[in-house]
Amino acid sequence: MDPELLEKAVEDMTKATSEGFAKLTAKLDDERKEREALEVRMQRQGLGSGPTATVGKDTIDRASLADELKAMDKFARSAGNGDVSEIKALSVGSDPDGGYFVLPQRSTQMITRLFEESPIRRLARIETLDGGDSFEEEIDLDEAGATWVGENASRPATDTPRVGVLKVPLCEVYAAPKATQKLLDTAHRDVGAWLDGKINDKFARSDARAFILGDTPLQPRGFLAHDKSLDDDFTRPFGTLQYVKTGHASNFKTSNPADQLKQLMWSLRAPYRRGATWLMNSNTASVIDQFKDGQGNYLWRDGATAGAPPSLFGYPVEFDENMPDLGANEFPVAFGNWMHGYLIVERPGLKLLRDPFTDKPNVILYAYRRVGGDVANSDAIKLLKCEA
Repeated sequence: MDPELLEKAVEDMTKATSEGFAKLTAKLDDERKEREALEVRMQRQGLGSGPTATVGKDTIDRASLADELKAMDKFARSAGNGDVSEIKALSVGSDPDGGYFVLPQRSTQMITRLFEESPIRRLARIETLDGGDSFEEEIDLDEAGATWVGENASRPATDTPRVGVLKVPLCEVYAAPKATQKLLDTAHRDVGAWLDGKINDKFARSDARAFILGDTPLQPRGFLAHDKSLDDDFTRPFGTLQYVKTGHASNFKTSNPADQLKQLMWSLRAPYRRGATWLMNSNTASVIDQFKDGQGNYLWRDGATAGAPPSLFGYPVEFDENMPDLGANEFPVAFGNWMHGYLIVERPGLKLLRDPFTDKPNVILYAYRRVGGDVANSDAIKLLKCEA
């Protein structure tokens, strides 16, 4: 390349650069002077009174200065981008201003309300069916006749014992909750398994209530749904339960209230007292818990070890909140040998069918179980009735 041309190119570039720097410096100087003048105006806005104010050698209209200050404030709030919304500090309390960053810690557990459990299934006899829709069992109702005779006396026929049959049909309980397919697919928890557990729990509590109070053909037959009588064993019809009065129309009698509990205990014959258990709800237990003997000692005894049931007259006490409270014509206390007295029959397991087709986009979780129950031996269960 020609040295003269190269030298001329360098001179032209140097000159252009110098001119550019000069223009930039002049522009920056003008902006500095404008900013300083504005700062002076802002610092001196409160001097004097009236429509104008003197700043240095300049006389400034106050209304104009107020407009400039307002424009300056608007500029600051807009962050120079024209958005006049107020600029806020980041905070947890506002989701758009940072609250979305702070997430709650989600527990892996779930708070579950606890419901009372019935002891009937634990105390009664249970038969598991492999097939059929009912369970039948023979009942030995009577004793054989016998009499003493002399050596040469005639021997006429004696009474032959009667037999009967107990038939306990299987009843069906079902549930059909539904949930959307999307919920089942996307929930952080296994909603299907959770519903299965809730259904199973509800079925268990429905069974327990029916074993005591069931009074329709669609339910297991509760022992309180049976006929009741004051007559002793072998004098009242089999299947009718014997009861003892409390001596008060709606409570225990005031004087020696525990006497009726003792009478109830002794009304259960000796073959059944071995293994017998009291049954009542917590409200009734809170009343009986205060009974004392003639020496002022409480009749109620707490369990000797942790988890052991309390005892009354030496027999364990179990609690079932399905038992009635004390009240007119109610039967708040039962005493019996439940292994002999009550029979539960069932087909094993909970049957569950998931139906995603019938009600799209919902999935129906159809569950059912079959169970039955009835008094097997009416001699083995005794009741206390609130009656004067």
